[in-house]
Amino acid sequence: MTSNTLSNANSTNAEVKDKWSAELYNKNASFVYSPAYTSAVLSLLDAKRGERILDVGCGSGDITVDLQNVVGEDGVVVGTDFSRDMIEKSKANGVKRAFVADAQALEFPSDLQPFSGTFDAIFTNAALHWCKRDPLGVIKSAKAALKKDGKGRFVGEFGGYLNCVGLRGAIHTVLRKRGYDPEKLDPWYFPSTQDYQSLLESEGFEVKHISLNPRITPLPGDLVGWQQTFCRESCFADMSDQEADEAMKEVQDLCRVDCQDASGNWSIMYVRLRFVAVLSEQA
Repeated sequence: MTSNTLSNANSTNAEVKDKWSAELYNKNASFVYSPAYTSAVLSLLDAKRGERILDVGCGSGDITVDLQNVVGEDGVVVGTDFSRDMIEKSKANGVKRAFVADAQALEFPSDLQPFSGTFDAIFTNAALHWCKRDPLGVIKSAKAALKKDGKGRFVGEFGGYLNCVGLRGAIHTVLRKRGYDPEKLDPWYFPSTQDYQSLLESEGFEVKHISLNPRITPLPGDLVGWQQTFCRESCFADMSDQEADEAMKEVQDLCRVDCQDASGNWSIMYVRLRFVAVLSEQA
């Protein structure tokens, strides 16, 4: 559920500070892997017993463990995430095979290298919108990891066009007002269905399904808590703690009219891009 959006393209995993906290993520964003929000994309994946599945951006491994149970002892599930903290948490949660890697240039560790090119499916949930630096690199990595039998499938869901509409604009407004460049600091990649389908097809994938799915997402806390999880180390990375707190509260105030109900509850409009693509045997 995390990826290498924030690092320098030439940095290695060991050199880059881990900017994700599994504890903070589970506190403010556990809805990401809740059954209510993952059942649709998991239905599209339709995992079968005995399959080999790579979970890209596995986060703390909650879905990965479920996939392990589906494929059974005859199958294999491997999780990968850019965050070392997330990978450690995933292993503590029961993921048998997991490693730290950048989804935009995926490299298997030596002990898992034999699995590369043997997966029946690449699965991803709530991760690819962090791959702003090289979204095509993600697709190339998926292609390399899949079987070349004309059946290998790439299935996923992530933030698409209009995701966090209103909130994203408020963040840009506050950053610009404070003298920061929002285009540089904005970490997200939210493509349209047309744009993402074009990328998939350019690497030999046949798109079987692609759609945008609006979803009102209630938050467990307020909008400052959401920003602390998803924006503090990106949009507000160049600020002191005091300035960042002030900026996040300013964003919250701007969004209050649209994102807080009369009872004080906060919600965000998410728009998820959901897709299924099968790799051509000739690709």
